[in-house]
Amino acid sequence: MSITRDIALEEVKKRIKTPNLLKHCLACEAIMRELACYFEQDMDKWGICGLVHDIDYEETKNEPSSHSLVGAKILEDLGFDKDIVYAVKVHNDAHGLPRLSLLDKALYCVDPTSGFIVAGALILPSKKLSDVTVPFLMNRFNEKSFAKGASREQMKACSELGLELEEFLRISLDAMQKISVELGL
Repeated sequence: MSITRDIALEEVKKRIKTPNLLKHCLACEAIMRELACYFEQDMDKWGICGLVHDIDYEETKNEPSSHSLVGAKILEDLGFDKDIVYAVKVHNDAHGLPRLSLLDKALYCVDPTSGFIVAGALILPSKKLSDVTVPFLMNRFNEKSFAKGASREQMKACSELGLELEEFLRISLDAMQKISVELGL
């Protein structure tokens, strides 16, 4: 049985109470949908994968080695598709599991990218995603002090999708700009 977006969002909201974490999940959903469109994949499936990827984060935040394993188990028990469960499990490098599918690889590089783009918006006077540009993000990419929590290595893994970093950031930024109202940016 396939899980709908409404059910997925309901399950996420049951477990995630931090507004910024929920916005992160929504941003990842938007980017994953945009990437699915780019790669001619199932937009609903990819979007749901992005939406639920951190479903266990509040439960496991003090045990990073459990993060994504607990989430994968939650999703499996709820009846999510096996490929979504696996992509969620392998998005955390701590487990050393191989990213096999395009879905796995996309989620892995999308996860830090949403925070990187948000950080870009927040340092602008307007604090609006509409004012963020790809050249601006590219200029900030090598600044170690900028968005320190956003793993550049994970973001550069977009090459495993056959995408140059600039194109990946363009797709990601476009996706987030489309839901800027939901993200409050």
